[in-house]
Amino acid sequence: MKVIVTGACGFIGFHVSAKLIEDGHHVIAVDNINDYYDQKLKQDRLKILEELSTRTNSFEFHKLDIENMGDLENLFKAAKPKIVIHLAAQAGVRYSIENPHAYVSTNISGFLNILECCRHNGIDHLMYASSSSVYGGNKDMPFSESDAVDHPVSIYAVTKKTNELMAHSYSHLYGIPTTGLRFFTVYGPWGRPDMALFKFTKNILSGEPIEVYNAGNMSRDFTYISDVVRAIVELITKIPSKNEHYGSEEMNAGSSWAPYRIVNVGNSCPSKLIDFIAVLEKALGVKAEKRLLPMQPGDVEGTECDCKKLKELTGFSPGVNIEEGISQFVEWYNMYYDRITVQTGMNDRITAGLA
Repeated sequence: MKVIVTGACGFIGFHVSAKLIEDGHHVIAVDNINDYYDQKLKQDRLKILEELSTRTNSFEFHKLDIENMGDLENLFKAAKPKIVIHLAAQAGVRYSIENPHAYVSTNISGFLNILECCRHNGIDHLMYASSSSVYGGNKDMPFSESDAVDHPVSIYAVTKKTNELMAHSYSHLYGIPTTGLRFFTVYGPWGRPDMALFKFTKNILSGEPIEVYNAGNMSRDFTYISDVVRAIVELITKIPSKNEHYGSEEMNAGSSWAPYRIVNVGNSCPSKLIDFIAVLEKALGVKAEKRLLPMQPGDVEGTECDCKKLKELTGFSPGVNIEEGISQFVEWYNMYYDRITVQTGMNDRITAGLA
């Protein structure tokens, strides 16, 4: 089937696009390849996607900004997709405190453009990236989709909760089936350089100290990229439908009468940051110099995913542990930054970093 993937040159979008191509789908990739982080990394991901599809001609790339409604409308009209996987966003909790306008422009206005294009082009299923950040100040764990999410602690989280509310209104008003994916701290090969694992690895290998917030006592439900990809692919055909019985049963924040659904995607096995670092040190064979810092604004002390809904819908639960996941990341990182070039007929070891 034809699938539009926005943010296709980003971390998750790249892996999802690669899997869809391998599964025989036609991927219409959208990305503006902005300079939030190293553009070469994004270009190298794109080269791999182009290489994967050379025999099947099942991939097309459009350098396009989702904030540009005219370009987006033209693409939807020409492509006529049935599935949209919207992963383009301004990412990063801490950067949202420094530059909130970028998050409103991309994550809210850009998402409105996606919704409008889905509304006018007969989309069968819109899937979009939300985040565990929406749980904000919640203290009871594990976090469930049925929990209220009324206390965000960062602008990034605000934009993601706003996306969920916008999706619900479009599901209600226009019958668009939507699935919001609340990702829990995704990591792995080809990851984002602004994320902790990437920064820690770079600094440790270069002999520089790493910044460890809250003395490493924060916990995160680290979720490996291959688990995230499988969850997304499994959910594509699990299209939400209207629930005529809503209201006669227990009502909660994760359900609706509309064809609307929220699904947690996490490992359900949180680790303390200091333990995560210890596993990384072992994989690298190098001890880190740690600069212990207080908790940062916008951070939360812990996350833990209740993944029962994902398993009920798909039969699948994420399960890659941090020892395996970090080992795979370190292997990819060492090869990529040892100047193994990404080119046509690329080295199989680089493509092994795919989920």
